[in-house]
Amino acid sequence: MAPAGDNVVVSKMKLERMLSMKGGKGEASYVNNSQAQAQHARSMLHLLRETLDGVRLQSPPDFPFVVADLGCSCGSNTIYMVDVIIQHMAKRYEAAGCDPPEFSAFFSDLPSNDFNTLFQLLPPYGGVSMEECLASNSHRSYFAAGVPGSFYYRLFPAKSVDVFYSAFSLHWLSQVPDVVLDKRSTAYNKGRIFIHGASESTATAYKKQFQSDLAGFLRSRSKEMKSGGSMFLVCLGRTCSDPTDQGRAGLLFGTHFQDAWDDLVQEGLITSEKRDNFNIPVYAPSLEDFKEVVEADGSFIVNKLEVFRGGSPLVVNHPGRCS
Repeated sequence: MAPAGDNVVVSKMKLERMLSMKGGKGEASYVNNSQAQAQHARSMLHLLRETLDGVRLQSPPDFPFVVADLGCSCGSNTIYMVDVIIQHMAKRYEAAGCDPPEFSAFFSDLPSNDFNTLFQLLPPYGGVSMEECLASNSHRSYFAAGVPGSFYYRLFPAKSVDVFYSAFSLHWLSQVPDVVLDKRSTAYNKGRIFIHGASESTATAYKKQFQSDLAGFLRSRSKEMKSGGSMFLVCLGRTCSDPTDQGRAGLLFGTHFQDAWDDLVQEGLITSEKRDNFNIPVYAPSLEDFKEVVEADGSFIVNKLEVFRGGSPLVVNHPGRCS
């Protein structure tokens, strides 16, 4: 990233190693503050199952059926969704009159993710046979492993994954666009920490970064996915064609965070220059933004692309209701 003023600008590699949800199991942890994500993910289960119904069954199932959650974070939401995927595929094999294959699940996120907490939440693997594992409610029916790394690059061997699942992660960019932090650039986002309400030049820089990142994501997955596999992707989005209007993402990052930073400046706790050196690496794409990149890449066919209104609030204060 280009330097701005006398402050230290976080490098792309350092960002990958420090950007993560709050680990552990404390009051402020992701484990205890991911109920909104759980509600939104569960409201889309019917769409996930539609996707899984289109995945090709292995016949005969000589190799493990592999599921990968990209951007898994460290809470129990990812475990629940992997269970849903594997149970659904097991039922499809049963309906087809086939013995289920062995299942493997890869939990992937940036190296800074709290994988230790995640693995402590995993139930033990149980059962001598796959049938016994699938019939058990207290044991998992798959082999589990963690894969640290950015999903904008290769993570798995070629043709090794049947189903990719990613929820509430693809709106996170690999970096803040360089020009947004460069005082010499017309895209310099002075006075703001996010794209919402910013200039057209700033919005264009964010959009280009999103396009580059998504292209890298698709390029990598096209090499890693088995023939007949599928992806189910969920991210923050917007209905407005203007990228400076980021919808609900704008409410969270462009209003609440912006107000907090402005208060710090007004109270003299930080300088305005330090605020201007902080920008949130998030972009909520429109359907057209997403479609343009997919079609340009050409590796995948879009079966369904839509804006799904998951409801509100962004934070739900009922930890006991989240699996």
